Amino acid sequence: MSVHERKERERADRERLIVATARELAEQQGWDAVTTRRLAERIEYSQPVLYSHFRGKREIIGAVALQGATEMAAAVRAATAAVDDPHERVAALARAYLDFAARNPAVYDAIFQLDGGLAYAQDDTPEPLKDAFAALLECLGEVAGDDVHPGLFTEVFWASLHGVATLTRSGRLLPGDTEQRIELLVDRLAVL
Repeated sequence: MSVHERKERERADRERLIVATARELAEQQGWDAVTTRRLAERIEYSQPVLYSHFRGKREIIGAVALQGATEMAAAVRAATAAVDDPHERVAALARAYLDFAARNPAVYDAIFQLDGGLAYAQDDTPEPLKDAFAALLECLGEVAGDDVHPGLFTEVFWASLHGVATLTRSGRLLPGDTEQRIELLVDRLAVL
């Protein structure tokens, strides 16, 4: 291995450490607790080293969002892959999405609530965000109905799931009624 390759590998390792540490700190104490000073202390590197990887907290949030989008897409695909019935597949997608949001609140916020400097629904949208939407579209496109554009249907269904996730987490919806909400979404929105 050349010196250049070793340095690139070490740089990538440091970057992964910064993102993992930011994510861990955000999940434990919230995004307000994530500062470059605290990250530098936790990973035992100087703040200038952090700034050599990320220009600031906004870019770190963006990196966490991209990582989270990849994980969410994988979770949705894993939950729906083995389900043959379209009704059950859409319900499995909804459960996987809501479970991801509940288990990873800081990551979910990085993807959908916080400014990570990422473009959404644009030509320059990063691939992990496009793939997360594609994971939803793969399942939802088949139940959109004949007169509805699959992408538009996916946006509306996704917005509904996001609302359920956000309102449940903030205590504005009863947590015990999630399964009934999923069934209502599947029964009323998806054409089966």
